[in-house]
Amino acid sequence: MTAHFVSKRAVIGFGTHLMPPLTILGPSHVGSRSILFSYVFLGFPTRRKLVELSKTNQATLEELDRLSSGSRLGTGVTVRSHCVIYENVELSDEVELGHNVLIREGTVVGTKTKIGTGTVVDGHSIIGDDSNIQSGVYIPIGTRIGNRVFIGPRAVITNDKYPPSKRIVETVIEDDAVIGANSTIVAGVRIGKRAVVAAGAVVTKDVDPDTVVAGVPARPIMKREEYEARKKLYEESGSTVLK
Repeated sequence: MTAHFVSKRAVIGFGTHLMPPLTILGPSHVGSRSILFSYVFLGFPTRRKLVELSKTNQATLEELDRLSSGSRLGTGVTVRSHCVIYENVELSDEVELGHNVLIREGTVVGTKTKIGTGTVVDGHSIIGDDSNIQSGVYIPIGTRIGNRVFIGPRAVITNDKYPPSKRIVETVIEDDAVIGANSTIVAGVRIGKRAVVAAGAVVTKDVDPDTVVAGVPARPIMKREEYEARKKLYEESGSTVLK
């Protein structure tokens, strides 16, 4: 039988639902009116702590609980089954996670942001408010993502130009940018405000604000104004499967 474990140090807000079995470690704080589904793991200790623990004979939930610094979830947060959230993670109000999402330590996720099933956020990253990150996206250490950003399925962001190297660099996606499915953002690139990266593109250089890029390597093909005009015509030209 799978264990259900909620730390005595954890604080669970009013009206929050915990669907057993799940694990909450350390002084984690879960805000009111949130819901955590079965097999969620909140407050998972960092690799450094686990390495130290492996040298002992005390690899128990109680010892993991003692080691964990916990994480903080805001009000109205939804965490679906099999998500793993490391310690020192902050999910702001009304954040929504799909299934099997992994969020490593030191990550902050802004209000009302959605992160899709199977996405990995590899730690020490900042994601802004009202962003929509689709399924299967990879976000490495040190990434900064702005507000109202859309990232399509299977997009990959990188942080190392000559892997594996000792130099990890910051990759930035600014407010209101759109990143298409299966695109790759090379380490150190800055995607400007309201820029659009087409599906399957490989972005090797900074993208100017309000610019649409496509191809391998990605090159400018139009401005955001034209993109929005084409989008409007597309939306008006037929019906949608969503009702």
